[in-house]
Amino acid sequence: QVQLVESGGGLVQAGDSLKLSCAASGRTFGSYSMGWFRQAPGKEREFVAAINWRSGSTYYADSVKGRFTISRDNGKNTVYLQMSSLKPEDTAVYYCARAARIRIVTTRDEYDYWGQGTQVTVSS
Repeated sequence: QVQLVESGGGLVQAGDSLKLSCAASGRTFGSYSMGWFRQAPGKEREFVAAINWRSGSTYYADSVKGRFTISRDNGKNTVYLQMSSLKPEDTAVYYCARAARIRIVTTRDEYDYWGQGTQVTVSS
């Protein structure tokens, strides 16, 4: 089993930055990729970013490319999401998840472990 716990969410103003963390325990990441998703009220959960745990390669949704950065700390079993130039449309509950694949994947059904989520609210 893998347990994922997100932290770092909060209420910020448009243009601000925020850094989310996702700490893993249990069998942790191994060589599997990790991802961040988000879900706004009334909308489907959508892919935000992913990182290959072994190589460090990354992939982003077009909506966050250039503003968000995903990274990992192998020693701490933690993955981060640095969010900059935040917009009101970034408001959502943000979830980290562990992929059932080593390669980067972007669809929800390819992730097998999920955190409980952390709320990010961006005011205009």
